[in-house]
Amino acid sequence: MEKNMSSSDNCTNSNHQSNAASLDNIHYILICISAFTILITILFAILCFKKYQSLNRTIQQLRQGKPMTVSSQDSPPLNPASPQSVLLMPPLDSSSESRLQKSRQSVRLLWRPSQQNPRVTRTDLNLIQLIKAGREGAFYKARMLRGTCKGHSLVTCKIAKEGVTSKQMETEVSIMRKLVYHKNVLQLLDWNTAEEPFVLIMEFVSYGTLRSFVQTHQDKLSADPEIQNLFAIASYHIALAMEHLRSKMVVHCDLALRNILVSRFPWEIKVAEFGLARDLTRMRSRRSTRKKQHRERVPLRWYPPEYFRNSYYSFKGDVWAFGVVLWEMQTFGSLPYPNLETSDQVVYHICAGARNVGPDSCRPEILQIMKDCWLEPYTARPSFNDLVRILESIIENDSDYVDVVDQRSMSAAED
Repeated sequence: MEKNMSSSDNCTNSNHQSNAASLDNIHYILICISAFTILITILFAILCFKKYQSLNRTIQQLRQGKPMTVSSQDSPPLNPASPQSVLLMPPLDSSSESRLQKSRQSVRLLWRPSQQNPRVTRTDLNLIQLIKAGREGAFYKARMLRGTCKGHSLVTCKIAKEGVTSKQMETEVSIMRKLVYHKNVLQLLDWNTAEEPFVLIMEFVSYGTLRSFVQTHQDKLSADPEIQNLFAIASYHIALAMEHLRSKMVVHCDLALRNILVSRFPWEIKVAEFGLARDLTRMRSRRSTRKKQHRERVPLRWYPPEYFRNSYYSFKGDVWAFGVVLWEMQTFGSLPYPNLETSDQVVYHICAGARNVGPDSCRPEILQIMKDCWLEPYTARPSFNDLVRILESIIENDSDYVDVVDQRSMSAAED
């Protein structure tokens, strides 16, 4: 028993000794690290102190007007042939010191972006003809008075009405810039949202809005046996533009015949007016933020029933408006729901399921597209990708006389 107890005591003592030795090693390592850190801190403090003294002497010399010498040991020689050359700085007078202070201030402001050149203003434009007037601004055909705008002397300009804020115009500019280039979207060239009246400069179009075009040429178009082919081609180009907007996650919210411009009917059709458009990538919800009492600010006759019920507007809302655009085209620019006079009547009839009646002259394929665009629930409506595909097949079926239509449309436009 005694031998066992003695052996256990010896083991315990050896364990204590090994633990003490390991603790001592850890203490030594910590002491070495602390000493090294203190040494580095002292050296850093000495360097900072010497730098402070050097800067202080330089400042005193500048204030006293004494020449300051910079030896070749501190900086590279000015002349490689004479490495012992010395740069002498003459005394600074009051004017030199003020210039030095200005240069220092300019160095501090280098991080700020350079101010852009002033953009085009209303005085740079000669307004030739009013294209259309809306709630937020008027579109004009205009000519640049001084030079060109990105090579364009004739342009389409939008001049904002009084009360439209610069933020609203900047939002419209950002959306048009996001759309980049598409042959069926009116291209933004320049803008001025810094001073009133706010101005947007866009590419030139020859024949104003599609609504005014079909109203002006109603007699010629009605007499043309290929009128339905012309309308199908124009509808196809509008659908292409809206498909592009969908790819950029932009909802137009104001698609109507009055907001589609014509350069050459029906081949060059351009969707315009993005004052109500929304970029869904910058929104938390697709529900409208417009209050109920402000419904008169939106085009009620082109809006879907889900907007009036739930303040919800999505890409399928633009599909609904596309169906109304087709109806407008077939009726030569007639007002949708012509028998309804007040806004309350329009909202009630749309929510109750009332729809525009297609004219008898409308081809069955286009009439079916209209009905599909007005389906409820909105998820049952086709996408713009579907509409492009359907209209492509219609045009392909009419391809035997597309060239004839092209010649007639050009002659009609020239007349």
